[in-house]
Amino acid sequence: MDGQKFTYLREKLMEQLEGYHEISDEEIYHNIDELILESGVHFYIRLSERNELRRELFNSVRRLDILQELIDDDSVTEIMVNGTDGIFIEKDGRLFQWDKSFCEKERLEDIAQQIVGRCNRIVNESVPIVDARLENGARVNIVMPPVALNGPVITIRRFPDHPILMEQLIRWGTVSQEVVDFLQKLVCSGYNIFISGGTGSGKTTFMNALSHYIPKDERVITIEDNAELQIQGVANLVRMEARNANTEGEKAITIRDLIKSSLRMRPDRILIGEIRSSEAIDLLQALNTGHDGSISTGHANSPEDMLSRIETMVLMGMELPLPAVRRQIASGIDVIVHLGRLRDKTRKVLQVLEILGFDSDRGEIQTQVLYEFEEEGEDECGVIKGSLRQRAGLQRRGKLQRAGYRL
Repeated sequence: MDGQKFTYLREKLMEQLEGYHEISDEEIYHNIDELILESGVHFYIRLSERNELRRELFNSVRRLDILQELIDDDSVTEIMVNGTDGIFIEKDGRLFQWDKSFCEKERLEDIAQQIVGRCNRIVNESVPIVDARLENGARVNIVMPPVALNGPVITIRRFPDHPILMEQLIRWGTVSQEVVDFLQKLVCSGYNIFISGGTGSGKTTFMNALSHYIPKDERVITIEDNAELQIQGVANLVRMEARNANTEGEKAITIRDLIKSSLRMRPDRILIGEIRSSEAIDLLQALNTGHDGSISTGHANSPEDMLSRIETMVLMGMELPLPAVRRQIASGIDVIVHLGRLRDKTRKVLQVLEILGFDSDRGEIQTQVLYEFEEEGEDECGVIKGSLRQRAGLQRRGKLQRAGYRL
């Protein structure tokens, strides 16, 4: 579409809508139709062009401009707007540059303000970095000038409209039926599970699927920076979301605040979207004070790296002897499930690790690998073939036995 036509019509439309406090979608469409009809005096608009122009003008004032087309496309899992330099999308696990882009920083800034405004958050030169979410639950990160040099940078991670269950992950080859049956018993028995993995490895998706096995009569509290979890079937569910500081840098509600508050809300289980900093202290305290069956996630390259990162995060918020920190980790976390993204772009459960306890003589956390993904080659399309092989049996079976399960 001719950018000059669009810019002219959008400016005229914004002038018409200025002063309206509330206006319906039908009224906006009516104004657009009249504008297109009147604009025939200034330049020719083909009939085939009108519907596209009508839709894009509506999206530019009521929705997310040209990005709305991508957000409505279920096959697009990630949208990366690199300022005015271009838009990249992830589709079917691969990156592509989209054929559309923003020519004006002002339009992009309007979208950024629209997104954060709906989440009751602020982004400007004083607060140039913010996390938010869309109405459909998609995760949004926005970086504004002067931090972003090529204009506002917007990254949108879309999640499926309907939660992905373990059955789907088994069909995709992410995990095996044997491991799913094993993890289901652990969740039902109240084992504390930590899910680790790199960026885009599917941690949140796996946590959603795993939460489906939580007994439906329990009280569950979810705590997140941005509400993304889609817990299904739990009637007694409390969802809490952290809040950034205001423009004066005050009144922030952190993950630590929410965890402390949740302990007074009689939770059976606490689900924390992701541990990034000193909130690891409060998580470990919750796990070690009777809140069994809790689940959380974190970024790491391996389960062993995740343990080291948790140590570091605890020490970021409190000075403690390292053996004491490791003892708390070994006592609080039962199992780590590690996910990864292979070179063929598929997501897999790569390892299931059991925490055996703390070795006071060596000053180290004892672990053993329960399941590990083993590659068996590639098919003719380059897809990696392999399976999760059992390496050892679960040793800490007390919770299983108390829950009436056996392996």
